[in-house]
Amino acid sequence: MTKRKNHSPEFKARVALEAIREEMTMAELSKKYGVHPTQIGTWKRAAIENMATAFSRRGRDPDRVDEAQIEKLHSKIGQLVVERDFLANASQQLLGKRGKKW
Repeated sequence: MTKRKNHSPEFKARVALEAIREEMTMAELSKKYGVHPTQIGTWKRAAIENMATAFSRRGRDPDRVDEAQIEKLHSKIGQLVVERDFLANASQQLLGKRGKKW
């Protein structure tokens, strides 16, 4: 049994672009690049479906995650957890002392 090949995105794009051009048949492309025709068809379909994103606004992609915003939120969550734990511990100590008779 042969090991699976991991193709780079650049390779997939090149093969998909040639498939879109339709200058060669799927069988010819398959032989040329050593990739199954079904896989080439899948890459071609994915390229066509995602082509519109290349022309989207350059500003912000709503599906793209802002790493700085995530880091800021993680920092805030950490701060709130520390504050919550501190206040829970302080309230336990206060309630524990009140329960005892002086």
